Amino acid sequence: MPGAWRWARGAMLLGMLLLTMLCTAVRAHEVRPAYLEIREMASERYDLLWRTPVLAGQRLPILLRLPPEARNLVEPFERDLNDSIVERRTVQVAGGLAGKRIEFVGLQATITDVLVRVQGPDGRTTATMLIRPSQAGVEVPSQPDPLAVAGAYLKHGVEHILGGYDHLLFVLALILLVRNVRTLLLTVTAFTVAHSITLALATLGLLHVPSAPTEATIALSILLLACEVVRMERGESSLTARYPWSVAFLFGLLHGLGFAGALAGIGLPANDVPLALFAFNMGVELGQLAFIAAVLVVGWLLTHALQRYLASGRRYVSVVACGIGCMSAFWFFERLAAF
Repeated sequence: MPGAWRWARGAMLLGMLLLTMLCTAVRAHEVRPAYLEIREMASERYDLLWRTPVLAGQRLPILLRLPPEARNLVEPFERDLNDSIVERRTVQVAGGLAGKRIEFVGLQATITDVLVRVQGPDGRTTATMLIRPSQAGVEVPSQPDPLAVAGAYLKHGVEHILGGYDHLLFVLALILLVRNVRTLLLTVTAFTVAHSITLALATLGLLHVPSAPTEATIALSILLLACEVVRMERGESSLTARYPWSVAFLFGLLHGLGFAGALAGIGLPANDVPLALFAFNMGVELGQLAFIAAVLVVGWLLTHALQRYLASGRRYVSVVACGIGCMSAFWFFERLAAF
């Protein structure tokens, strides 16, 4: 193994241990943000769509509290979905909702965000905001704010990739497989370009693949990549080891469909689709680059602290690759059983 990569060995082990602990506690992509859509139908009249995530079969304890001036014109109607509960209602608000505050009772006790989208009577999105548990409420703005739309989807992209442990394990396997900085950059770029293509196509409705087989195949792709790492450590040659960027591109097309599934869960503002899609994709890339940087930096630190114990680099790489393979195999059979 080239000397330039000795410092990365510790990061491989630490990254796998941390991800394994997280993955056993939380399923990949388990908690999506709550979602509130407000459509102004006429003066002081609004249609509301309120979606609350479901975790482990239980509805998250978040209640929607409207301003005191609001009264129901159509009583709330609930519909149970696999991953959420959707409530619709029509309300009348004296003086309109602009400038008034909506509360999300119980949000502080969760780790879930709330995506809020407000549409005017012409169907144009006037605001898109991402509400964090520390806020637990929002004041409805009256003027369109493109920066708020971009900021909300950028944050969601970052949070999605950092909470998507299967995607992070795939990136970690790429780092294990590629030992040259230039080749690693080329490989990660190929992965980025590929998942950006399928993310855009699926989000715009030009490509449709069912989510269940997609998620199962994503897990299988991680397992196959882990096997390639083990083969390389044994000194066996393979197409993946010789051309990692080509394999990263092919699997990136698949992972882009997984990102699209998460984005479909919150939707895109009708009049700001390019901006929201670009911001979400940029958020995914920023989160991915932050993860890679963290792995490499921690590896450098651990190499200096534990240099004596990391002398046998091959053994640690193989152990980490086997750990990635075991976790991805578990995900694969779990998702296969959910078909």
